[in-house]
Amino acid sequence: MNHRIDRMLKPGSRIGILGGGQLGKMLAVAASRLGFTSHIFDPNENSPASQVAFKTSTASYEDKRALIKFANSVDIITYEFENIPTSALDVLEKIVPIRPGREALRVSQDRIIEKNFLSGIGLKTTPYQIVDGLNSLHSASEMIGFPAILKTTRLGYDGKGQVRLSENSGIEKEYEKLGDNVLIYEGFVDFEFEVSVIAARNLSGQVACYDPGQNVHLNGILHTTTVPSQLTSRQTVDAVLIASKILESLNYVGVLGVELFCTKAGLIVNEIAPRVHNSGHWTQNGCSIDQFEQHIRAIAGWPLGDGTRHTNVVMQNLIGDEVKRVAELAKDENISLHLYGKTEIKPGRKMGHFNLVKEK
Repeated sequence: MNHRIDRMLKPGSRIGILGGGQLGKMLAVAASRLGFTSHIFDPNENSPASQVAFKTSTASYEDKRALIKFANSVDIITYEFENIPTSALDVLEKIVPIRPGREALRVSQDRIIEKNFLSGIGLKTTPYQIVDGLNSLHSASEMIGFPAILKTTRLGYDGKGQVRLSENSGIEKEYEKLGDNVLIYEGFVDFEFEVSVIAARNLSGQVACYDPGQNVHLNGILHTTTVPSQLTSRQTVDAVLIASKILESLNYVGVLGVELFCTKAGLIVNEIAPRVHNSGHWTQNGCSIDQFEQHIRAIAGWPLGDGTRHTNVVMQNLIGDEVKRVAELAKDENISLHLYGKTEIKPGRKMGHFNLVKEK
């Protein structure tokens, strides 16, 4: 199949990355392999990505002058997290293309908008209701029932910005924990397991999806992703088709993570992430082209690479003190370590991950 390459970014071009965390770091490394240089923009000094990037700008996302200078120094901009202030995007996109585009950010930055979008394109989601006060809270609990999760509509990740509701008593107190915000009330889904699909689409519309990975969470944070998953062949096809439909509906460019619940009634979309994804780290040792290179290829207008899995992998995050296992893990010849270069160990903080490679 021929794919348009007239808009290919040439090696030597500079890619701007908003966010200097571990995802930005791994994107910068992938960009370097393809001959690009990276310029990181992050408010924090000594970010993980700054350790490998060609250049780093340390400034607030509200600093218009710094944003303009950053945008004028790069050929294209991407990002490692979705909660970028709209005001910053307004400044940047007047100067240089941002990929993935604004629509993907608009949808993913707000859980209600995201649910409405997914439902609007015919995909199944968890049952949900908008909560903007105590009356709507009780109305949602009567309509959806318990157990349930009450979430902020914005800025929640890794279990933050949400509370679990097990019964009607005490829900007002739980509601108050999340502040006086518009919230979303989501019903629990009786699912067998969770999977995620890492999918990519480039400027010419070429789509490539990785094998679904099966996820296990501990304390609201991803613990492991295993490939292959327990999905049947039919379910695997369905999962890939769901991811592809989302990519096409958003006219998406880049890598996207789609989390799915596997239930007896079929696959239900939990959420989407418009970026490279923690559950896709297994591709670093399970595929010739990992998710980070795939993302760079997509946003640079290159043909997508082959994401075929060549081995079985279990990816495990190293959270907090778990990073102290490095000396032990390094002795295992089947383990590939990926450490993020964070100097301070904190509970719940992702310090690195490892991929345990197994024969296919």
